[in-house]
Amino acid sequence: MTISWYPGHMYKTNKELIKLVKTSDLIIELLDARVPKASMNPLLGLLGKPLPRIIILNKCDLADPVTTAKWRHYFDTQHQNRSNALAPIVCITNTLHAPIAAATLAAIARKLIVTRSRFKEKAQLIITGIPNVGKSTFINNLIKRKVAKTGNEPAITKGQQRIKLDETFYLVDTPGLMWPKLEDQLAAYKLATLGTIRNTAIDIEDIAWFAAEYFLEHQFSALKKRYNFDNTLQSPEQLLSTIGASTGARSKGGKINFHKAAETLLNDLRSGKLGNFSMETPPEPEHSK
Repeated sequence: MTISWYPGHMYKTNKELIKLVKTSDLIIELLDARVPKASMNPLLGLLGKPLPRIIILNKCDLADPVTTAKWRHYFDTQHQNRSNALAPIVCITNTLHAPIAAATLAAIARKLIVTRSRFKEKAQLIITGIPNVGKSTFINNLIKRKVAKTGNEPAITKGQQRIKLDETFYLVDTPGLMWPKLEDQLAAYKLATLGTIRNTAIDIEDIAWFAAEYFLEHQFSALKKRYNFDNTLQSPEQLLSTIGASTGARSKGGKINFHKAAETLLNDLRSGKLGNFSMETPPEPEHSK
């Protein structure tokens, strides 16, 4: 199955973002800490104007902490190696239980843009990210009140809104944005596994099969603990059958309902019931190759 998801409102969002960059001072991009590479929007590099960027590795409480530390080091190293002609980047982490404070974010933004010729007393910061990356929850925690709609499905936010961060900075919240063509289908499967793409736009059983293969290889003990099977279990089909049997997901006639079993597996891994995990590691430094 080829995964593709770019509904009409995202096309409109992309056009609006291009205009927004012309009047803004900095971009804040939220990435899913479990898949930083797959969740980084390539469109942001094609906006025609280099702006300073704060990269926030979000949902770190669901990711492997050692791998997250490596990603943060990677982004910091990328910043150090960037040409002076390019806009600077700062990478920070965020969790639901220890969210970034507004004052901390403002201080980082101020250091990045205070030397820009157009920066005076007010500045506009774009906040963006792929669907379901946790942007609305992040904003609500940052502002300490509910200003953005949240939900368990992607693409809840449909339009821009301007939010006051402090006396200097305004945030412009943009809808979750994908890109027209998902050329890297491995990355697309990872995003679908984590709930970035609406379930109605994918084959749930196909995505769950992919997730089962990955977890059997990388998170076997977490699966075993959650679903109570023995070491003889090896295949995605066996795993989904076990999940179906243990949760009572059966069709008429007693056969395993693989669709319901697939939903259970995906819901469990997305909610953290299968423990912390990261599906990507940063590239190795050039000198180590």
